[in-house]
Amino acid sequence: MEIVSSALHFLVRMSFDIQTYMTRGVERVVGDIIKATLKNPKESAFMAKFALASRAASQKRSKAEASGEHIPPFLIASITSQCNLHCAGCYSRCNHATVDEVPVKQLTGEEWLMIFKEADDLGISFILLAGGEPMLRRDVIEAAGNCPNILFPIFTNGTFLNGRYFELFDKCRNLIPVVSIEGGKEITDARRGEGVYDQLIGNMDKLHEKGLIFGASVTVTTENLREVSSESFLKELSDRGCKAVIYVEFVPVTDDSKELAPGDAEREYLTNEIARLREEHPEMVYISFPGDEKNSGGCVAAGRGFFHINSIGGAEPCPFSPYSDINVRETSLREALKSPLFTALQDGGLLNDDHEGGCVLYEKRALVEALLNKER
Repeated sequence: MEIVSSALHFLVRMSFDIQTYMTRGVERVVGDIIKATLKNPKESAFMAKFALASRAASQKRSKAEASGEHIPPFLIASITSQCNLHCAGCYSRCNHATVDEVPVKQLTGEEWLMIFKEADDLGISFILLAGGEPMLRRDVIEAAGNCPNILFPIFTNGTFLNGRYFELFDKCRNLIPVVSIEGGKEITDARRGEGVYDQLIGNMDKLHEKGLIFGASVTVTTENLREVSSESFLKELSDRGCKAVIYVEFVPVTDDSKELAPGDAEREYLTNEIARLREEHPEMVYISFPGDEKNSGGCVAAGRGFFHINSIGGAEPCPFSPYSDINVRETSLREALKSPLFTALQDGGLLNDDHEGGCVLYEKRALVEALLNKER
């Protein structure tokens, strides 16, 4: 069985062109954003320029691929581990990656700017700013605003949006807030805290009034799947000016939350709904993470399609797989992509392994830990 399994993994890697797959994904996302912003002249003008920059970045990645070096188009940067909320079931707090106090060893704004500039040189087109709560690091977000060739979705709980940020977003159109919401008022406040929903809706309305585009991030569970993919929920977001919805599958971090994780049936339902929404409602962009890994060449973490940098510089396969054997404080992004852990994950077939869903690396974290310990 082990020989058969290894042969299957080899065939999957041989028949699946990750560079083409990711490039087409980037092109679709950029195209969808352009369609969604046609009625916003300022945003549409920026996106037209960004489309050219994205095409140039794709050419950089293709050139590197031809010489045997794979560069992913996406990067996730957790620019702080501090957060003001205690959301129920938060994987980051359960992993002790998110805390209340200000971290003492986190990367400086200058260090992040160097990372962003190197990412631009390599051909990385999207850097997702996360946390903790990224709005607590205005210095880093301002640095990101100075890198117009990269689009920076900012995954925020929305509670720190204010006039100064609105001015920054108006000036730097490559900064796009993506506000976390769980559905309606009841389910959002139940997970994120009383009063959070009203605060989010109020800030969405202010963004809309100022002509600033934004997105919404939804943690999909078995409890809210139907609600957050419903016409009524999405119409309300669209009417408030939302231009993108990013569905992130819930990853259980405790045994008593496993029933909240979407299974194959729920994932198939969401995949079909997203396909329909893309066809019928081009006024918004719809993205699912991690998406249908089983039918798209496996997990794209660990540098295949993206990787993660934590707040102190550790290069990790994914936010759900917080293991690192290299720090970008001490090396380059290019070298981090060649780390022994990333290489072992890509070459060993683990990213293509069967799993129940959600996140293969989280589900098989014992194997990831074993690989990390082996490489040390």
